[in-house]
Amino acid sequence: MNKPGFSSMTKILDKYELDETKQKRISREWQDYAYRLAVALDDTKHTAIYMRIVKTAPRELVEKAKSFVMDAGARSKGKMFMWKLKQLKEEERDKSLVE
Repeated sequence: MNKPGFSSMTKILDKYELDETKQKRISREWQDYAYRLAVALDDTKHTAIYMRIVKTAPRELVEKAKSFVMDAGARSKGKMFMWKLKQLKEEERDKSLVE
């Protein structure tokens, strides 16, 4: 039934170990995305910061910064994420000023 290369939704969702006590307070998609981002960055202590970032920053930049951090394998993923996001925002701003 499953095509080669595809996984069922159950298998994909089983990879996530989420804290159910926090999950029940999440009602919007961006809140869920921010929480999953905090878990991926091993920085659930600062979930509120990621919620603000995800709500206000373009999703494309957040995804690029997350991808960069995951590929780099940094010890302090949260710090590297913030640094890369700031750098990407500055590049976007500079690009818009040139045009």
